[in-house]
Amino acid sequence: MSAPEFIRPAPVDVVHHSHLTGVFEPQREEVDVGGLDVIGELPGDLQGAYLRNGPNPRFDPIGSYIYPLDGDGMVHRVEVTDGTARYTNRFVRTPMVEAEEKAGHVIWPGVTDLYTPGVEEVGPELAGRPRELPDINVVRHGGRLLAMAETSLPYRLNPKDLSTLGPDNCDGAMSVGSTAHPKIDPVTGEMVLFNYMLEAPYLTWSVVAADGSAARPPTAVDGVDTPLMIHDMALTRRYIVLMLCPLVFDMAAVLTGGSVLDWRPEEGTRIALIPRDGGRVRWLTCDAYWVWHFANAFDLPDGKVSIDYVEWTYPGGFAKAPDPSTGSLVRVVIDPETGHLTKDVMSDRDVEFPRIDDRELTAPHRAIATVGKLDVSRGRQDSLWFFDTVRGTHCHWDPGSVSVGEPIFMPGAEHEYWGMIGTDRNDMSSWFFVLPAEDPGSGPMAKVRLPIRVPAGLHGAWLPAQ
Repeated sequence: MSAPEFIRPAPVDVVHHSHLTGVFEPQREEVDVGGLDVIGELPGDLQGAYLRNGPNPRFDPIGSYIYPLDGDGMVHRVEVTDGTARYTNRFVRTPMVEAEEKAGHVIWPGVTDLYTPGVEEVGPELAGRPRELPDINVVRHGGRLLAMAETSLPYRLNPKDLSTLGPDNCDGAMSVGSTAHPKIDPVTGEMVLFNYMLEAPYLTWSVVAADGSAARPPTAVDGVDTPLMIHDMALTRRYIVLMLCPLVFDMAAVLTGGSVLDWRPEEGTRIALIPRDGGRVRWLTCDAYWVWHFANAFDLPDGKVSIDYVEWTYPGGFAKAPDPSTGSLVRVVIDPETGHLTKDVMSDRDVEFPRIDDRELTAPHRAIATVGKLDVSRGRQDSLWFFDTVRGTHCHWDPGSVSVGEPIFMPGAEHEYWGMIGTDRNDMSSWFFVLPAEDPGSGPMAKVRLPIRVPAGLHGAWLPAQ
């Protein structure tokens, strides 16, 4: 159905939208400020840059705004050099953002709206195209700095000033798109990724070599016959791990006014172990659950696969159920030959954003950091929780009135740290926090006051100085 048959949607009520107000309120200012105020002392052995991406609409949206699927990308960077800090932020300027900036107002609606602008408004190259949203993650690999989208091409950024260079298909490895969560093997240097699609073959995987060239083009995953939303993946030395939860794209329902995503728990969750050497996919099916994010996975000496991830009872916001969705940090061990599965719960605090030391990806990891709840019976995810997988212990840091984001592991020359951005709900000031990895529950050893408010966002990375 062509775009002109749809009516331009009405403005979103931004004043009363929970993900467009408070700590989520969009930031339209771009700055580059050095010599930032530091409370405490930034470690002298920490040299590099913390980067984080997140949804940040350039103009007040029209139609719908569904977090975290909607919103233009804005990348934030805190550079740490010799105990000093510098902050830079830039929009990821897709053709849609550039067209709206030229017009001075929003043109494209949210991703669940079928309306797209016509030739008379945006010209033949952009007419009928949906908004591109490289707003979820940021990755450095093979000489590229990439702002990652959900299923579509990433946008390459200039590492000097974060300006947008344009879409990049990574030498063809992402020719059909990419997940927002590719995984980089620290041993081989390969970046492994998947992509889901609305049409057959529905699911592919590919590999970018350490030098940035395509090591494997998009390859169909056998055994998938339905378009499903799959946000993240895990990687071992032998396997790609995908969990195909039953959140189905229903385009027929959209055309009659229904939801684009349909939760079908009766179909169960399917787990795919895809051999990285191109061998036969191992499948098993279990009761339905939902996964946003993995912490890590690794092969065991006996041939089994261990997987740590956050498991939800259903995808809150995309499904209806009488009880709230609850989340747990779990470890699953799978036997690829028999399909036997065991599951242990490490935490039931509705945690999310699990991260490890990225140098330990595909291997046994020492610690997992998450955002979680102090009071599991109510409220927001208001604290950071750190799990020692070797000792079986955990600790937490309560930041008080500050809403903290995803914690990122930051290795220094002598010591190790966790870093994250948070915003104080009382005065809307934003801060970059540095916690000692050996005792993160003790709180920040340094916090950097950022020159502008940074909206709550999604994922990022620590990029050691090269």
